[in-house]
Amino acid sequence: MIEIESHKSVDVIDITDQVDRALRESGVDNGIMLVYSLHTTTGLVINEADNALINDILGLLQRIVPQGAGYQHDRGDGNAHAHLQATLLGNSLMIPVEKRKLVMGIWQRILFFELDGPRKRRVFVRALPN
Repeated sequence: MIEIESHKSVDVIDITDQVDRALRESGVDNGIMLVYSLHTTTGLVINEADNALINDILGLLQRIVPQGAGYQHDRGDGNAHAHLQATLLGNSLMIPVEKRKLVMGIWQRILFFELDGPRKRRVFVRALPN
């Protein structure tokens, strides 16, 4: 389990190193690494960890699902936009593993998107052998 503490209402945290550490500790040589968020207002993405690109992704999410646009769920918690944005991003990743390494491109990173923070969050990770 990876523990994350976000510091802003919307925060993007690179968790690649923590996932890689969990893989090494698992002892799995070849298989699949499952990365799964336990929260409904967070997302997981594999992409470049470039600040400009991350800002573009966040801007796109805000344009597609703006806060306070009259969502039914806002009558309760007021965070419908975060749930809807998380739905667009997805809550899990499966990454191939070969020779105890994540099979990822040179610029690919595992990004955790906090959409309703700041909060303490948990991400479940499991290396599944072939």
